Amino acid sequence: MFDERRRQEALEELGILDTPRDERVDRVARLAKEMFGVPMVSVSLLDRDRQWRKSEIGLGGDEAPRQDSFCDYTVRQDRTVIVEDALATETFADNPFVVGDPHLRFYAGHPLHAPGGEPIGTLCVLDTEPHTLSDAQQSLLRDLAFWVQTELANDAELDHAAVIQSALRPHAHPVVPGYTIAGGAASRGRLAGDFYDLSLHDGALRVTLADAMGKGTGPALVAASVRASLRTAPGRSLAAAIADADRLLEEDLADTAMFVTAVHAELRPETGELEVIDAGHSLAFILRTDGSWEHLRSTSLPLGMGMGLQPAEAREPRFAHLAPGDAFVCCSDGLLDVLDPDDPFAHVHRVLSALGPDGAVREALRLADDDRATDDITVVVVRRDR
Repeated sequence: MFDERRRQEALEELGILDTPRDERVDRVARLAKEMFGVPMVSVSLLDRDRQWRKSEIGLGGDEAPRQDSFCDYTVRQDRTVIVEDALATETFADNPFVVGDPHLRFYAGHPLHAPGGEPIGTLCVLDTEPHTLSDAQQSLLRDLAFWVQTELANDAELDHAAVIQSALRPHAHPVVPGYTIAGGAASRGRLAGDFYDLSLHDGALRVTLADAMGKGTGPALVAASVRASLRTAPGRSLAAAIADADRLLEEDLADTAMFVTAVHAELRPETGELEVIDAGHSLAFILRTDGSWEHLRSTSLPLGMGMGLQPAEAREPRFAHLAPGDAFVCCSDGLLDVLDPDDPFAHVHRVLSALGPDGAVREALRLADDDRATDDITVVVVRRDR
């Protein structure tokens, strides 16, 4: 029995309505157009009184009335519907989409289902000329519909994961008298393999920036695991925290074959003393008041790579000092794509001098939309003001 209430609830639970176009779904639509030789294709989701199109070719709009639509009929039937010539059928001959725009004659649609099995929309191919479909073509339509259905489910799962990942990011930075603290992250896709963290413990400021190898769900999960490990037992020394995170990747996540580059630092605000452990990241710096840069280089390997193959002293912290006006800056390698290639340090210096830490971070995240950007961008700046 058709249950419109449950069908609508299932659609809304997916959270797909009115989201931007998705290249993965568009790709299937383009393939359907070529395979069936039709001018129009739609991936339609049926909302209360409209059919909203996640993807469309040749229909000229993202939505249309649901009433009298072929897709509504298909969803109510919950089966493949093929109309070879609408004018020759009693059911559709007087349909407003046949006698009016877009003057349909041919329609073939297969329902799309929510994870619970509720029919929520269709993949359909359409034409203003009659068509017939072979058994093989009908099977192809069902296969393409299942492909779209899978992509939509993945899309919803990624959206939920992105919400959770966003919630894990710092929403309020610690306030430390005499310092300006700024940080931000922009993912190239919906899920980032970068993360940063800022926290106060016993008067010391902990700063973490890490970058998991790759993009997508796997690196995002690994990054979340490393973040959780470094946050556990905040009273540990930097070296102990890094060793525990290293052990997590080497032992518990060994099958993933992933590694994480990271900067883990602690600042003593009253003195400006800075302690830094760099695990294969090498993108941590101090910008001095005179415009010079001190690169806090490291030769140690990333987390999860070669534990036990490097000497223990490789994880020993490096110490530096922030004088008034100095800034501690660390970033992910995605920022390198959008900086001035001839002099990236001067580029950062100009922006930081002109806009301050908060403005500089906002500018870095704005550049994430630049055509040159190919990776996530994460930046943290801690400046000693006095």
